[in-house]
Parts: sequence; C-alpha cells; structure tokens
Amino acid sequence: MNKIVMITGATSGIGEACAHKFAAEKHAVIISGRREERLQKLALKLRKDYEAQILPLVIDLRNRDEVKKAIRGLPAAWQEIDVLVNNAGLALGLTAFPEGDEDDWETMIDTNVKGLLYMSKAVAPGMIARGRGHVINIGSVAGREVYPRGNVYCATKHAVGALSKAMRIEMLPYGIRVTLVAPGAVETEFSLVRFKGDSERARRVYEGYVPLHPADVAEVVYFATTLPPTANIDDVLVMPTAQAGASTFHKKP
Repeated sequence: MNKIVMITGATSGIGEACAHKFAAEKHAVIISGRREERLQKLALKLRKDYEAQILPLVIDLRNRDEVKKAIRGLPAAWQEIDVLVNNAGLALGLTAFPEGDEDDWETMIDTNVKGLLYMSKAVAPGMIARGRGHVINIGSVAGREVYPRGNVYCATKHAVGALSKAMRIEMLPYGIRVTLVAPGAVETEFSLVRFKGDSERARRVYEGYVPLHPADVAEVVYFATTLPPTANIDDVLVMPTAQAGASTFHKKP
C-alpha cells in the first residue's frame, strides 16, 4: 500500500537519501527543510526520476508555531501522514565543554531535540485518530557513547534515544510504531557543518576507512516500514564495517 511519508531535513544526506528511497518505491513524500531552493530542486528530480508525488515544505523546525501552521495547512490529500522520519539535526563545533559556544549549543538543542518534539507533536494527533502510524527518529552512535569534545551534540542524541523510548511506551495504546535508527559515521555534510565550512578538516574525518553512505541508512529506515503492522524495530545501531564505537575505527595508514 502506498503511504504518505514525511521527512525532515530532506535537503541533504540521510534525509535526501530517504526521500529517494521512498519515492523510488512509489510512496508520496513530503520533503521538508529550511533551504527552499534545494527543496524545489530535489522535488523536481524525484518527480522526474520516479514519477512520484512530492510535496516540498519549507519549515524551520526550531519555530514551534511555524511547525504547527505547516502541518495544519497541509492540503487535504497530504494530511494522513503514515510515516514521519525525524531526520533533521546537526553538530556544531568540536570543542571541550569549558570552551563551548553557547550559540552553537542553543542551535543543536533547538534543532535536534526541540525540533523533533515539535514535529512529532504536530503529526501525532492524526496518527492517533487513525490508530496507525510510524515515527522513525534518526539518532546516532553519539547517543550511545560520549566522545571527547562531543559533549552537547552527544547530549542531544542521548535525548533522542530517551525520547524514542518514551514515545514507544506512550504511543503503544494507539497502535503507533516508533523506531530509533542510530548510525555511526556517515559521509554527508555533517562534518562540513560541524566545522563551519572548513572542507579540509571535514574531509579528514572520513580518511583511511569507508564510512556509511546515506543510502545505507535509508535502506534501514525503509526496511523498518516494510514489516507487518504487528512487528516493530525498536532500536537499531548501524555502523560502517570499519567502525566499532563512537571513537573506535580501523583506518588504513
């Protein structure tokens, strides 16, 4: 059965790969993000490549009222969201706690935690009313282990893990599935954003080993949605073969 799938942070990385995967499988996809030009370009490509129904939605998840307005204002044909992929998130900086930038902390907390909460809260009533739905939260190995200078980013991803467990328990009476997908190192714009455009420093993060590709994570996300409605993947950690922990890699010299 074709579903309506909403993906946050769809303009790059894992979110974009998820959009491609669900569109290729002929699901209707709502792609959301802050960068309108990228959203429109992606929407055109998905329609062209897969003949899929695509709805681009420009939203800043940090703005609670904007999120509510966007979901309430969805066209009638798009209101019954079956799958919500809470993918939007970022890391800013890699410094020890005493030297941390408070503005970076605010942005990470507002996006990674509050944004996930706002969007989930906006979409949940419809799922509850229909007695079905699937919320997939993209976490991180950083939500399992804290690594040096990762402090606040790791804290936000630990929060995503805790919220996923809470959602699973508290959405249980309504037949709504909740899945946490926690990737290890994935080669995306993640490090470029973390290092604020320093492409050389970002490149070195992925040297000496083969990281995950966004499509690898998208495959796991999609698979979770294909199980019978009586089965749920609660929590899955997806790592590159060359990574065995947040700071444990096998790198070639």
